[in-house]
Amino acid sequence: MTTYIVLVNWTDEGIRNVGDSPKRLDAARKLLADMGGTFRDIWMTMGEHDLVAICEAPDDAVAARFALMLAKGGSIRTRTLKAFPEAAYREIIAKL
Repeated sequence: MTTYIVLVNWTDEGIRNVGDSPKRLDAARKLLADMGGTFRDIWMTMGEHDLVAICEAPDDAVAARFALMLAKGGSIRTRTLKAFPEAAYREIIAKL
């Protein structure tokens, strides 16, 4: 599985309904699970982003589809970063 770091910001609609955010998170977990992925962890953060999630998905297409489906809901906007574990990082650098 590929790991992705998902940076999340609430939209105006999302912050107006922030009390529903835990229910939306539960629905997002189920959606990703149905797509063959998983949430490894999630944090509410202070600063530039409202939430940061570490997710795993079978491939980039699933991660992209998941992000688009979340955005369709109108409560959040995301930025998704593909993450390389240390071993992959070392292998990439070694081949320079």
